[in-house]
Amino acid sequence: MGKPAKAELAWSPGSRFAPSAQYKPRDATSTVLHEVVRDHMEQFLLEASRGSDDGPGIPRFVEDELRKFLKCGDLAGGFARFKCGSCGKERLVPFSCKCRGACPSCAGRRMAERAADLVDLVIPYAPVRQWVLSLPFVLRYRLAWDHGLTRKVLRAFIKEIERFFRKQARAAGLKDVRVGAVAVIQRAGGALNLNVHFHVAVLDGGFFRKADGSLRFFAVRVATDDELKEIARRVREKVLKILGQKKLSPDEDAECWVDPLAEEHPAYAATCAASVNQLTAIGPRAGRRTMRLGVEPDGDEPPFERNGHHANAHGFDVHVGAQIHANDRARLERMLRYLLRPPIAQGRLSLLSDGKVALELKNQWNDGTTHLIFEPVEFIEKIAALVPRPQSNLIIYNGVLAPNAKWRKDVVRYGRPVLVKPASEEQPEPEKPAEGSRYRPWAELMKRTFGLDVLCCTECGGRMKLIALIEEPSVVRKILKHLKLPTDLATPLPARSPPEQLELYDTYAE
Repeated sequence: MGKPAKAELAWSPGSRFAPSAQYKPRDATSTVLHEVVRDHMEQFLLEASRGSDDGPGIPRFVEDELRKFLKCGDLAGGFARFKCGSCGKERLVPFSCKCRGACPSCAGRRMAERAADLVDLVIPYAPVRQWVLSLPFVLRYRLAWDHGLTRKVLRAFIKEIERFFRKQARAAGLKDVRVGAVAVIQRAGGALNLNVHFHVAVLDGGFFRKADGSLRFFAVRVATDDELKEIARRVREKVLKILGQKKLSPDEDAECWVDPLAEEHPAYAATCAASVNQLTAIGPRAGRRTMRLGVEPDGDEPPFERNGHHANAHGFDVHVGAQIHANDRARLERMLRYLLRPPIAQGRLSLLSDGKVALELKNQWNDGTTHLIFEPVEFIEKIAALVPRPQSNLIIYNGVLAPNAKWRKDVVRYGRPVLVKPASEEQPEPEKPAEGSRYRPWAELMKRTFGLDVLCCTECGGRMKLIALIEEPSVVRKILKHLKLPTDLATPLPARSPPEQLELYDTYAE
């Protein structure tokens, strides 16, 4: 059984009812991403298997995620039936695939749900600041497959933030100060490249208990660039100690480390390594750089600079953003959505007339690049490298926000307003328990994230309620046939035989 898929909205300011009056489910099969995966996935899997003499080409979990994505948002795969209690109008909402890497819609739903959960149930009313750690290229490839090593590197980073905070607390005469943070392991860069890095929402200070047992918050100052550089240097030293190496270099790395990914899935290992370095691993362009489009850079224009404080130590890059005030929960939720954002932004994808895929960059690069151009198989190759391994947790709670922390129960309640109604009024609904289920209804997320009341009937303005989940294929086909809607799921096109002659790529600059 799936969950209703995310939807799109079309409305005009003169609508009779709320903006949801002209709401309609998204047309998942008409997107650039769906079209490319549908038409070229089998070709990608075939070419990946050709390049693998030992074992399978692409891991099964990656292939499964791509196939599930093709069914996401398609009514032929099952749907939920909603019915208006006033006029009887019905609406069908297709199920989602719940994938973590390939599907922007499901990843977007998870982003909104987790951000809401963190704001409402986890992060106390205390100032928060975002910390980011980017890693050297050599380390990114190793962390992409080794989740245990990823957790160790993240822990080293968190420990250095705690050390910096506690140093300030000791200077203020406080000893037992405890820090809390929520870390998100991001796998993608802005160019659809494999770039394992960490975004951490850190409580901008620490908690301590007074003599009477009450909890108090100690705020810290922002780190200077020199202090950030020291943190980056210490993180590097800890990571080298974890790896048992004196330095990070490809040559030394090759001598002392056996690549488990290359042993299990050699073609996928080549795909991940190429993605880290923005190269191509599969097809006629194997070993070549990703194609680029852009403009001549303006020599007088200063290079792009990040907001906030920043430092780098031999590839270990630490960045600290602006502080979010304890009571600015709306801004906090926007920041958390940014931390949890999907790797693929469908609005920046376009299909060119020759069948290639163009990705518009969020920011123009210093060399003038504004778009990256991919062959369809090359594009799916980039997506495949971003799919996380099953059962690898990408959201890590640390310090007093960790699930088993002794102070967690008191910390998550810190500063939260208590709403009290007069006894004459009806009893309010009980609040969600802090340790309860994180699932939030699809309609609630749509209203919270986009301000859309999707359960408002377009005919009478009444309320629509879920009346059934239709999963049986024969029933699905019967209902869709009655409504004169497509009854067959999208089928991937079969792979084609390899061309006899390589195509010349002289249209785009490399």
